[in-house]
Amino acid sequence: MKMNFSAKTIGYTVVSIFLLFYFIGVYWSLDVKSIDIQKEVTISATADNVAPVVGYTTTTTLIKVASSILDKPGGYISNDALPPGVFLDNMPAWEFGVLEMVRDMALVLRKDFSRSQSQSLENAHIKKAQPKFNIDHKSWAMPSAESEYRKAIASLIHYRNALVGISKVKDDHAQFYARADNLTSYLDEVQKRLGSYSQKLSASVGKEKINTDLAGDNQARQSTYESSHSQVRTSWWQLDDVFYESRGAAWALLYFLKAIEIDFDSVLKNKNATISLQQIIRELEASQQTLWSPMVLNGDGFGVLANHSLVMANYISRANAALIDLNELLRKG
Repeated sequence: MKMNFSAKTIGYTVVSIFLLFYFIGVYWSLDVKSIDIQKEVTISATADNVAPVVGYTTTTTLIKVASSILDKPGGYISNDALPPGVFLDNMPAWEFGVLEMVRDMALVLRKDFSRSQSQSLENAHIKKAQPKFNIDHKSWAMPSAESEYRKAIASLIHYRNALVGISKVKDDHAQFYARADNLTSYLDEVQKRLGSYSQKLSASVGKEKINTDLAGDNQARQSTYESSHSQVRTSWWQLDDVFYESRGAAWALLYFLKAIEIDFDSVLKNKNATISLQQIIRELEASQQTLWSPMVLNGDGFGVLANHSLVMANYISRANAALIDLNELLRKG
């Protein structure tokens, strides 16, 4: 039996498939819904029939933020090898920004929050979880990125259970130490991350960069020579990727800081630093405003068109400046 396909039929089919992929791609690229930290903690604590302890909120937030990149519409897209995911770039960039902040939090949770002093033992659950977040975020083969992230989240849940004493493993103990020095360790990590995003966003219009790498130490050296002045500009093809990666990182950090406001409440009040943390949260919330343009615009400086990268850089730079002040306050206040 012969089947005849006219050029018109083939054309309609191709257009239909294209439109289907387009609308699915648009849906998958929508902003991820916000997280109500208090609600999530209440739900988890009620389900486990426990009362939240110090560290419960931060751990729950880390679990929820990490789960968000896996459970949102379209699931985890960064390692998709088939359409429409393979044609999307904004959401994978957003996912990577979130993942970078998840990695920072998991690292500090392993090194500092779950340990009292330098000679203390690291928690076994966090020891398992933290490396699994470091797998190549584009890995789709065995093991896939999603499967490793799921395993990391499962280990975090075991750690949280041990915190509140409901672990099924005998003699399974865990601690979370809300100390000023532990918090400054986390803020040190975040400062460098935000500084990097601010630089990349600001380079959307091109700028002359002055080399300050060795400033402040006349005996400092570096491995290779770099010019004292250089011209830096983000490629036109990478503007939206940098924007959405920064937006994802700011989204994740926003909820981590909200959790820290709860778990480190006594530390912040003792240093009179609660209002400083709230100012950082406000700047990060502003970075999550709806982008009404169908694309990331890149107007030149004070030109006619908006420059969304510079607006994002402004919010992140202000948050980073306030974060540096908060860190100094925690150390010296």
